[in-house]
Amino acid sequence: MSTINKVILIGHLGKDPEVRYLENGTIVVRFSLATSETYTTKDGRKVEQTEWHPIVMWRGLADTASKYLQKGKLIYLEGKLRTRSFEDRGWNTKQITEIVADHFTMLGRKDDSDKDIERLNQQSKEEEPMSYENSPDDDLPF
Repeated sequence: MSTINKVILIGHLGKDPEVRYLENGTIVVRFSLATSETYTTKDGRKVEQTEWHPIVMWRGLADTASKYLQKGKLIYLEGKLRTRSFEDRGWNTKQITEIVADHFTMLGRKDDSDKDIERLNQQSKEEEPMSYENSPDDDLPF
């Protein structure tokens, strides 16, 4: 029988995407996404509980995210859970579970998107395009 590893979230970016280029030119973007749930306690008090999700995007999706996404934006996101290990500065092994995004859609007001497009058009006039070579999948760090 097959298994499924699928995550669907609608939330707000907690910070601007952090863009990084690997040595081979592959672009990776990381940011946190906040989802909130509101409930009422027995005494009638409303409580909001927020969860923070670490998001990772690769290649073309990462490039698009770096251009359009910023802190506070509301997005719909689909992806899968991945757990990886790494060593911190004290040589301690740590594990992190993050969401590797496959797709996202910007939500919210249309005029926000129009402002983003204007901003990108202005930036493209001011900057030279950055290029990088496509690399094989076996260069990925996981």
